[in-house]
Amino acid sequence: MLPGPARAEEETSSEAVARKAEAARAVLETAARWGLAQPPLPAPPSPASRPALSAAQGVKLADGLPPVVYRVPTEERIVFLTVDDGAEKDPEFNRMAAELGVPLSTFVADYLARSDYGYFRRFAAQGDAVNNHTVNHRNLKLLGYATQREEICRQQDQLEEQIGIRPRLFRPPYGEYNEDTLRAAASCGIEAVPLWNEEAFPDRIEYRYEDRRLHPGDIILTHFRGADLWSGSMPDLLRRVVDEVTAQGFALARLDDYL
Repeated sequence: MLPGPARAEEETSSEAVARKAEAARAVLETAARWGLAQPPLPAPPSPASRPALSAAQGVKLADGLPPVVYRVPTEERIVFLTVDDGAEKDPEFNRMAAELGVPLSTFVADYLARSDYGYFRRFAAQGDAVNNHTVNHRNLKLLGYATQREEICRQQDQLEEQIGIRPRLFRPPYGEYNEDTLRAAASCGIEAVPLWNEEAFPDRIEYRYEDRRLHPGDIILTHFRGADLWSGSMPDLLRRVVDEVTAQGFALARLDDYL
């Protein structure tokens, strides 16, 4: 028999191996329960500070205005899932994302979310940011500066009241914006305007570029919509995204940690 200290060390080592094996089994079981082809790849640790932005493909900068970002500058094989509007409030989507450890960034329009802000508070409680998508989801390019500012700032106030955090990120409805939009957003405390390079649906992913591939730092857009409008549910949508992202060798990371 091993001496006492050596035996204790061996037992501790064996317990660690057993715990690791059990954790791996739990991950596989969770992925299988949600119908995934394989478990999502784990994201790397969040950066200690958000990366500096410079004008490049995927990043538009202008003095004194929030940056407009289609692709976060990074060499890591990570992409970001963002969910807009707020019409469909499927609790299974929330639960699936939490159980799989899939980080989301949501962009909520008040007129769609106000019927149940509690749904979005649950996202915030599990670490998913709830960001600004205006009050009424209007095409901001068709509005004057004062009206744009009202749309953005009122939603900042509403989200602070309902969620408890004043958002740093803002996405204009339809991706439509002009310089007035960016000036108004800056005056409301917005620090960055993420757009997207891919759009996800339950049955497909649409790519901006002809290679139809993800690239490090890409932002994926989808929406809170159900089977009444789409060919599938919100869990079907998340399954499609995770399977595609994983198959291409990427992990999903939290956008708000990088912008």
